[in-house]
Amino acid sequence: MKKMGYNRGDVQPYTQYFGSFFMLSILALLCLPAAIGVLVVLSVIDLKIGLLPNVYNGLLAVIGVAFHALAQFSILSPFDMLIGAAMGAGFLYAVRLVANKCYDDDALGLGDVKLLGAAGLWLGPDGVLIALITGALAGLAHGLIVILYDRVKTGQFHSLARFSIPAGPGFAVGIFIAGAMVFTPFVLEVFS
Repeated sequence: MKKMGYNRGDVQPYTQYFGSFFMLSILALLCLPAAIGVLVVLSVIDLKIGLLPNVYNGLLAVIGVAFHALAQFSILSPFDMLIGAAMGAGFLYAVRLVANKCYDDDALGLGDVKLLGAAGLWLGPDGVLIALITGALAGLAHGLIVILYDRVKTGQFHSLARFSIPAGPGFAVGIFIAGAMVFTPFVLEVFS
């Protein structure tokens, strides 16, 4: 498994077929704001209706594959991308199974599982673990803010037994933070 981050020495000589490394890097960089836009759309939809549509999770995955292909797999190998996707989706699916069993209800949706699978394609095994942890912490912070806001507004606390918030926005924050850690060296190298 590769270390997280960018290593220009890993670039294969694909440029003879696809153009200069710089041009491919610029195209790869355009994938980053597109992914951020998809994460924002997913978060807004999840906050409004409590769903993460497959079309946007799929779009995030496709943009991630395109990014790494345009970056000539210099950040993550295709194998590491697949391992990251399996780890992200697999871990969250296991959490979903346990939570659904404990609460006798759909405690975590499959959209969240697919979101972390798509994130794993972008971030690889190490990055998706960072996204899971920071996303869970962001979700916890979101929940505490909602509870405190409700307490100030109504003077009463939520019943924690039935309190729920969408998990997607927290995971989107975690994916963004992990992405910043993984892709900043690549961005800096392109512009140096």
